[in-house]
Amino acid sequence: MANEEIIMETDAIALEDIDENKESPNNTNATNALTKHVMSKYSKAEDFRYEDEQRWVRAYRNYRGLYGPDVQFTEAEKSRVFIKVTKTKTLAAYGQIVDVLFANNKFPLSVDPTILPEGVAKDVSFDPKEPEEIRGEPELSSPYGFKGDGKDLPKGATAKTLADMLGPLEEKLSDIENLKDGTGKTPTAVTFSPAMVAAKNMEKKIHDQLEESNANKHLRNTAFEMSLFGTGVMKGPFAVDKEYPNWNDEGDYEPVFKTVPQISHVSVWDFYPDPDATNIDDCQYVIQRHKMSRSELRALKKRPHFRSLVINSVIEEGENYTKKYWEDDLTDYNQEAHIDRFEVFEYWGMMETELLIDQEVDIPKELKDYDELQVNVWCCNNRIIRAVLNPFKPAKIPYVASPYELNPYSFFGVGVAENMDDTQTLMNGFMRMAVDNAVLSGNLLIEVDETNLVPGQDLSVYPGKIFRRQGGAPGQAIFGTKFPNVSGENLQLFDKARQLADESTSIPSFSHGQTGVTGVGRTASGISMLMNAASGSVKTVIKNVDDYLLKPLGEGLFRFNMQFDFDPKIKGDLEVKARGTESLMANEVRSQRLMSFLQVASSPVLAPFAKFQYIITEIAKALDLDPEKVTNNMDEATLQAELMKQFQGPPQQQPQAGANPLDPTGAGGGTIGTGQAPVPGEQGFTGTPQDGQQQPQQPQANNQPPQTNGGQPPNPEQLQ
Repeated sequence: MANEEIIMETDAIALEDIDENKESPNNTNATNALTKHVMSKYSKAEDFRYEDEQRWVRAYRNYRGLYGPDVQFTEAEKSRVFIKVTKTKTLAAYGQIVDVLFANNKFPLSVDPTILPEGVAKDVSFDPKEPEEIRGEPELSSPYGFKGDGKDLPKGATAKTLADMLGPLEEKLSDIENLKDGTGKTPTAVTFSPAMVAAKNMEKKIHDQLEESNANKHLRNTAFEMSLFGTGVMKGPFAVDKEYPNWNDEGDYEPVFKTVPQISHVSVWDFYPDPDATNIDDCQYVIQRHKMSRSELRALKKRPHFRSLVINSVIEEGENYTKKYWEDDLTDYNQEAHIDRFEVFEYWGMMETELLIDQEVDIPKELKDYDELQVNVWCCNNRIIRAVLNPFKPAKIPYVASPYELNPYSFFGVGVAENMDDTQTLMNGFMRMAVDNAVLSGNLLIEVDETNLVPGQDLSVYPGKIFRRQGGAPGQAIFGTKFPNVSGENLQLFDKARQLADESTSIPSFSHGQTGVTGVGRTASGISMLMNAASGSVKTVIKNVDDYLLKPLGEGLFRFNMQFDFDPKIKGDLEVKARGTESLMANEVRSQRLMSFLQVASSPVLAPFAKFQYIITEIAKALDLDPEKVTNNMDEATLQAELMKQFQGPPQQQPQAGANPLDPTGAGGGTIGTGQAPVPGEQGFTGTPQDGQQQPQQPQANNQPPQTNGGQPPNPEQLQ
């Protein structure tokens, strides 16, 4: 098991490591009682999810294009073709989820201050140009939101009171004497947002932790199972000691170990939730089934609170892995009945306090009054290899499970394969019939009248075959019969079944590369309209990803940092938000709408009401660009504007009065415009005289028009 989790258990109470072969009878009975409790919960969860396993097996067969043992073919059915439309639809749904998870190469998670942040001021300001005689010690209002909310500052609170709420800006703003609560009210005032600074620091930390834990790979695996089977499961966060390569000055390898949170993908086949729960928050317990080698099992001894002596006894007894019935369907070859692996069960959930006390787990005094406590128990071969109280506060089961399509009456959701199970069966049936009919209609059936042939001949037919007839036998001896071709009707029904698959999955065929699209889909704008209409049908799926996967995962990392990270720059009354649904709109359409709005907002009348920084940031996201790399914040934008003014040249002088308005240089000459040049002999061509009229005067050397009447331009009559 790569990246094994090492839980930070400073306050955790674990089971003592004892050689069970030398334990007292009472302790052995307690251990057996604890193991019996875990295995009874596992047995119940396994039996309850049997029907779900059957759905997953059918879904996997349809994805791989495999017929199950329940499909029986008649002698007349020769074709065994399987049209894997389920695979196409599943990969299309998987691609949509991945596009949301990794839009702009950034996880759609953000951290923002709450509406009424507690413990840290929302906004503070000061005016550097405020006269000292009126500064004094200003009284402050409540930074929490509104009067009467029960969180008002004491009467007479000053900047010293506010200093305790500066959070990450404490060092930066501690020396400011005229610091006030709220936003600045004067043009020269400077406003800071300690709550927003803490939120952005926490957001960067969470994104960095996701990158450190290789979340891209784990999230892709989860998204695939969610699309195919209907449910995706992830585990974490946990703390792991990650090894960073390092060499000293002498060239010796001295790795640096850094503790970082870890998340991992859990296969839905190895996840056994509480059968009475419909979501992870309602679960009293969950059990994860591990398939470990000897090396992986020995590696557990290096982790905190694992019982090394018990693990040694388990290894000496030998491998005990039992293969499940569905594992043969997930492999392309038949494995032997015995597998050289260990079957380890990891239990997270509630357990009676009395049972833990009988197990001789040292329960703190403040927890002994509780009827049950949340624990983490590992067992293998009916032996407890680890038992520890849940170290996280608040105590939560460290798993998240996201449905593709929510089933309100079951823990496990509905996937793409299940939605189109019937249509996949129809498509296979119609295609097999079409292929069988095409084979029959494409070949002749030979009818032989043996009475007209010499007995004992080989009746096989091949080019150049010679048949011997009976002498004097009347009539034709060999006939060829051709069956009619009705495969076109079967293919029409196949296309109809495929259309039903589009409707049942809400994934239209043009979204995954269907050719031959007609009507509105033949143009780029038409395709964009169709894609927008299709995206509306998957909004529910993306919302499930936000609510059941991204948000709980982000909140888990947030709680982890609040509990185990002592950096004050990330602390505050903050909330995690999932932004997956915002990435659903097609980038082309989104960028067009943003550009249109930007043009409208550029009006001097509407400009004060627009948030240009947000608009520019969203335009960069719609163009698949990193906003942090291509856009400036307000301070950087102000500095950039000043620099641009310095590099601009002096303003151009206006032309003098009386100058030719068509000559922007003021040096004479006209402006060259567009038009059709005359040809020789036509009216207007230079050198073509008109009947009875003189040629126009030639322009002067300075390319100015000839001047008459005291320097004024001549009129057309004067040029004739």
